[in-house]
Amino acid sequence: MIKKYLHTRFRVSDMGKSISFYRDILGMEVVEQKTSPRGSKLVFLKFPGMDCELELCSFTDSGNVHVPEDLVHLAFEVDDLEACMEKLKVAGVPITEGPVESSNGTRFIFTEDPDKYEIELMQCKF
Repeated sequence: MIKKYLHTRFRVSDMGKSISFYRDILGMEVVEQKTSPRGSKLVFLKFPGMDCELELCSFTDSGNVHVPEDLVHLAFEVDDLEACMEKLKVAGVPITEGPVESSNGTRFIFTEDPDKYEIELMQCKF
């Protein structure tokens, strides 16, 4: 039945801060920006090396965004976890967990976007 995974939508409080995090910190590419018929501001960012996207949605009539802890996270493979940690530090973005090394040698950290959606960055051993 399902042919292809296309995108995930995250509602965000401050579109500018969210774009900056995903584009400038994580290196995603903004591929489209538009306003929906009901007035939502939408920004689509491309995941590196994939056809799927992250859709950011700002709709002030819905109120503040509150993301409960451990609800959802995005996981990304990175080439150099140390370089990622340094980039986060320079940008003032906290590492909320890690670095941790799993039994297979994969190392990972968790951080958060401006609305506290969790982001896992993994340097895989395999």
